[in-house]
Amino acid sequence: MEEIGFLGMGIMGKAMSMNLLRHGFKLTVWNRTLSRCDELVEHGATIGESPAAVVKKCKYTIGMLSDPAAALSVAFDKDGVLEQMGPGKGYIDMSTVDAETSSKISEAITSKGGYYLEAPVSGSKKPAEDGQLVILAAGEKALYEEILPAFDVLGKKSFFLGPVGNGAKMKLVVNMIMGSMMNAFSEGLVLADKSGLNSQTLLDVLDLGAIANPMFKLKGPSMIQSSYSPAFPLKHQQKDMRLALALGDENAVPMPVAAAANEAFKKARSMGLGDLDFSAVHETLKDSKS
Repeated sequence: MEEIGFLGMGIMGKAMSMNLLRHGFKLTVWNRTLSRCDELVEHGATIGESPAAVVKKCKYTIGMLSDPAAALSVAFDKDGVLEQMGPGKGYIDMSTVDAETSSKISEAITSKGGYYLEAPVSGSKKPAEDGQLVILAAGEKALYEEILPAFDVLGKKSFFLGPVGNGAKMKLVVNMIMGSMMNAFSEGLVLADKSGLNSQTLLDVLDLGAIANPMFKLKGPSMIQSSYSPAFPLKHQQKDMRLALALGDENAVPMPVAAAANEAFKKARSMGLGDLDFSAVHETLKDSKS
């Protein structure tokens, strides 16, 4: 496949880029702090000095940015994606943003003759490293089909969900459910502990029942140890809860559970836990019990 550009070398972008390089893709990479690209260069990547330089060089460019503000900045700012966007070029934004942000970027890309695909992912650091992400794409169907060889390396399953905005909405719904579940799980762990029960036994019981799931199995042991190495930073989870609640407002959907979960994540951020894993919301309950 042709050389691919990749913008954003955070926890996810770096893992995804490394995975593409391991599978023989040629990559030109960029990050606001260029030194974050050094390890990828050691594995064969080339550095682009700006998003515009990457788009100029590559037919397909992927963006994996931290939030809507970063996604808009990389697209619209000086030396951004739009400066070199033109006919025959495709931009695939894999950031988690709201539908409005995605639509704004899409309109700008297509007005320059380019093709646009939103493709946020479900999964964190480990699935990104292992190529086990779930890709939620929407937008230009032709671009989706052209970029599938890369998606097949990055993910275990790709969905094409129709017009721009549907991928963003699906991702927000998924992360809203995940954030709400993490709060219920945290309450259960603390309640078991305060009731004199063994936390590991609770994990064993959950794993054998109808609500067994990979998140409890993966996160539970480290939460018991108060270890929160960031696979998915808490500040990003709170951002997604906020965006999901806004989507609920738009559609007049009452979301009391998600709203309460969002307040817990906000409390965790106020405690300075924003850069830890989203499972660190557990600490808000431990803090209040002392």
